[in-house]
Amino acid sequence: MRISDNFDGGNIQVVNLEERDNIQLAIRPDEGGEFFQWFNYRFEGEVGSQYTFNIINAGSSSYTKGWEGYQAVATYDRQSWFRIPTEYVDGQLKIQVELQCEAIQIAYFAPYSYERHLDLISSVQLHSEVSLEHLGLTLDGRDMTLVKVGDGDETKKNIWITARQHPGETMAEWCVEGLLMRLLDQDCPVAKSLLDKANFYIVPNMNPDGSVRGHLRTNAVGVNLNREWQSPTLEKSPEVYYITNKMKETGVDLFYDVHGDEGLPYVFVAGAEGIPNYSERLAELQKDFVSALLMASPDFQTEFGYDNDEPGKANLTVASNWVANTFECLANTLEMPFKDNDDLPDPFVGWSPERSVYLGEASLVAMLAVVDKLR
Repeated sequence: MRISDNFDGGNIQVVNLEERDNIQLAIRPDEGGEFFQWFNYRFEGEVGSQYTFNIINAGSSSYTKGWEGYQAVATYDRQSWFRIPTEYVDGQLKIQVELQCEAIQIAYFAPYSYERHLDLISSVQLHSEVSLEHLGLTLDGRDMTLVKVGDGDETKKNIWITARQHPGETMAEWCVEGLLMRLLDQDCPVAKSLLDKANFYIVPNMNPDGSVRGHLRTNAVGVNLNREWQSPTLEKSPEVYYITNKMKETGVDLFYDVHGDEGLPYVFVAGAEGIPNYSERLAELQKDFVSALLMASPDFQTEFGYDNDEPGKANLTVASNWVANTFECLANTLEMPFKDNDDLPDPFVGWSPERSVYLGEASLVAMLAVVDKLR
């Protein structure tokens, strides 16, 4: 038996590898030690044999409710991901597998590798409507790249989309990949109509350092980027610093920040109802956007989600609140599950990269429904 996490996004610590029915593992915390939940490792064993992995520190992870009803994902070919039997018992996450091949990769959710991220950035630049802008470097020296889609016409609306502030929420970049591919589809009437009316500014991965390091929630120095928007610094949060400066150059008419939620088995959005600058106009836009997304995607719902902030009490260090308040624009945080979507369950794959892609495509329909009303 052999276990490795020595690859992009890998995260596991081997505690005991002596018994196949009680392989003891632990999740390595993010830098700073405050957060941990993401795991991603490769296991080699005997074909046909059964193995049980016990993640012994699951009970002290960041979101223990996230383990309730959760099933880990696995792959043999690093392309197709499926769910495997998983149980949360006495503070340990017990994962079971019967090997069909000699090696299997097991993860918290289907990873979106940094190499795939670079492939995405490189491939979209081939489109005539796309240009790339280097905004600066992360603390580990990786590029912060902005994907600009549109002709730059200053009379058009400016739509900003960000994903993976929390690097372990890989479904966010799968979602943005789907959105980008549909936006660049020259045969898609939704995309054509949107690009006639808006310029897009897209950051598919806000936290490349955390992604490569196998973090759940933070960057290279243990900072939660989604609490840095009011006063980002080059020393702690250059990723947010670069983006906020660029937003001030372009202006923002619609903001969509894409995330994943560990606990809730639903797709939902969190708006900016609690910001000081919230208005009747923004409330109407929010209502129209949500109604359109409900029509565009049966995966989306409004019954379950986060409670709205009290009027004027929103946390302005959070991206969607800061952007909505600063630019007096429509802003939403999109949340997808790590588990399955209880409204449309799929026991084999649960919530998946493919479903995240479809949700990204559907999001464009909701954007088209409100684009003419943004200003």
